[in-house]
Amino acid sequence: MPLQFVLASSSVYRQKQLRTIGLPFSIDKPEIDETPFPEEPAKDLAVRLAEAKCTVVAARHPEGIIIASDQVAESPDGQILGKPGTLENATRQLRHFSGKTVNFHTALCVKDQSNNRSNCIIETFTVHFRQLSTNQIIQYLELEKPFDCAGSFKAEGLGVRLFSALQGRDHNTLIGLPIMALIDTLLNWGIDPLDYVTPNLKNL
Repeated sequence: MPLQFVLASSSVYRQKQLRTIGLPFSIDKPEIDETPFPEEPAKDLAVRLAEAKCTVVAARHPEGIIIASDQVAESPDGQILGKPGTLENATRQLRHFSGKTVNFHTALCVKDQSNNRSNCIIETFTVHFRQLSTNQIIQYLELEKPFDCAGSFKAEGLGVRLFSALQGRDHNTLIGLPIMALIDTLLNWGIDPLDYVTPNLKNL
């Protein structure tokens, strides 16, 4: 029986990322409480939520390979940053980031239900922001409207205009799914993603 890959996310960004490596997958949206615990460190929150998403979806797919991730942005003063939701909140976030460094912690949790094995990792990607004027911030936000993105930008789009430097192993981590770490996990389990690429997926 072919392996069944399940992405525990409704994020269109993560779906697009997973398609880039050719894995056929289904989508199962986890419904969990994402409220941080009091004084919970950003890294701990990302890992806890990724594990929770994976566990919830795994219960519905007893033979699948479940892929879950969660990203938490950490402000220069160590505060957890949520998705802005509005232009006003996004403007406030980017003003705060101007000329500063922000860390994005992305946790990945993978469960192989058939073989009772799992792996959870966290990777940090660091973004150094340019000095940004209010006009530049508003111009960017009105063009791309990244109000559903932690950090108020889309790294895969016009958001690169905001950065002076990036530090991290895998730029996919910044978008929301650590693809290299996922491939590491699958290869360590003897699963090569190339074996699952179909002709229709090769050109995506």
